[in-house]
Amino acid sequence: MIKATPVAAASLPHSFRQIRLELAREPGHPSGSSAYGYTIIAPLDRDRKIDAALWREYRDACRVVKFRPTEDDAVGHLLHRPGGAWAFQYDISGDEDVETGYHFENEKFELGEYVSIREGEAMHTYAVTSVTPL
Repeated sequence: MIKATPVAAASLPHSFRQIRLELAREPGHPSGSSAYGYTIIAPLDRDRKIDAALWREYRDACRVVKFRPTEDDAVGHLLHRPGGAWAFQYDISGDEDVETGYHFENEKFELGEYVSIREGEAMHTYAVTSVTPL
């Protein structure tokens, strides 16, 4: 796990948002679960998609926190991969596997939308439960 360096929200462009994703319903969680999810700090463009140009300029501020009820929070970076895919990496040295957002480059991050994340061999769907300015 990496150590997060604090970034002053006041130094970031106004388009940066804190996005909360919570597990949507799936086998084992028929009502979903607010205890499983992610918090993402990222810039969004006017279409509510992750802004790749601002990500390049402020990539160190683009973070993700994975939370689970029986584990410590995992703090990582938001990565923009070749071909436009987005991923989360928790180990800065690159030894750990990354989790990838399924078509995140096309997804709108707004309240009530759903996104999918590949975690190891499994794909899980998450609901966007909040999008707030920093």
